Amino acid sequence: MTITLAAIVAAAAPLVFASVGETLTERVGVVNLSLDGSILLCALAGFAGAVTTGSVLVGYAAAAVVGATIAGIVAASSISLGLNQIAVGFVLTILAAELSSFLGGDFVRIPGEAVPAWPIPGLSQIPVLGEILFDHNASVYASILVAMAAWWFLYRTRPGLELQAVGERPEAAFARGIDVNRLRMAYTLLGGALVGIGGAAFSLDVKFGWSEGHTTNFGWIALAIVIFGGWDPIRAMVGCWVFGALQILALRLQPTFPGVAQILPIIPFPLMILTLVVVQRPAFASVSDRRPSLRWLLRNDPPGGLAERFVSGS
Repeated sequence: MTITLAAIVAAAAPLVFASVGETLTERVGVVNLSLDGSILLCALAGFAGAVTTGSVLVGYAAAAVVGATIAGIVAASSISLGLNQIAVGFVLTILAAELSSFLGGDFVRIPGEAVPAWPIPGLSQIPVLGEILFDHNASVYASILVAMAAWWFLYRTRPGLELQAVGERPEAAFARGIDVNRLRMAYTLLGGALVGIGGAAFSLDVKFGWSEGHTTNFGWIALAIVIFGGWDPIRAMVGCWVFGALQILALRLQPTFPGVAQILPIIPFPLMILTLVVVQRPAFASVSDRRPSLRWLLRNDPPGGLAERFVSGS
C-alpha cells in the first residue's frame, strides 16, 4: 500500500503543475483552453531541450517558455484584440498538438535525460510517510511545494487577494487602482509557465522520452481538475492524486480482467468527467451552505469575471 501511495504522488506531479498553473490563470479571469496541446508541445520542448543540452534544467526552462508563450497569446488576443478566449484556446490546442507532431519526429523513442532520484536524508527514513512523500525526486517535491505556495499566496498575501479581486470583480478592482489587464497578463504567463513545467515533467519524469501524442487528453483532465478542485490549488493537487489513483487502479486490474485490458487504461478519464458532473450539482452547494465546515471541500463557484474581457473606462 505504501509503495502504491508513493507511486500515485509521483505519477500525479505533472498534472499538479498544470492544474495549479491553470488555477492561477482562471483565478485572474482568463481561461486557457489550449492546455491539451500546450502540455503536448511543452513535453516535446522539455525533452528536446534536455537531450540537446544534456541538462534537465534547460529542458524545464524551455518548456516553461513555450507554455508561457502559448498562454500569453490567449491573454493578449483577449486583452488587445478583443477575441474570444475559449475560441482562441481551442484553436491553439489543435495548433500546438500538430506542431508537436511535426517538430518531434527526430526525438521519437530515443534515450534522453531524466530527473534523478533524490531521497531527502532523514525524512525519507520516516516509516510510511517518508516513503510516500520524501523518497522521490526534485520534480515531485516541487509539485507539492508549488501547490502549497500557490494556496498561501492566494489566501494569505495582499497580491493574492488582488489577483482574486481581478478575477471576481474586475471593475471593482480597477476602481481601487488595480491594473486589471496587466495582472491578467502577468498571472496568465505564470500559469502558462507552470503548465509548461508540467509538460516537461511528463517526458522527463513520468513517461520518459517522447512519442507522438505523448500526453494526449491530460490537458483536458487538468482543466476538469481545476473545476473539480473549486479553483483552489490544494484541492486541485488532491484531485490530481485521485486521478493518479484511478490510473494505477486501472493498471492493477488489467491482469484480473484480461478481456477488457485495452479498455481499462482509459477508464479514469470518463470517471473523472463523471465526478466533475456530480460535484457541479446544486446538491453539493446546498450541503456547503448547511455545513460551513465543509465549505472549503465542496465550494465550486467559478470566479465571477472568468473569461470576460475587461476594457478600462467601459
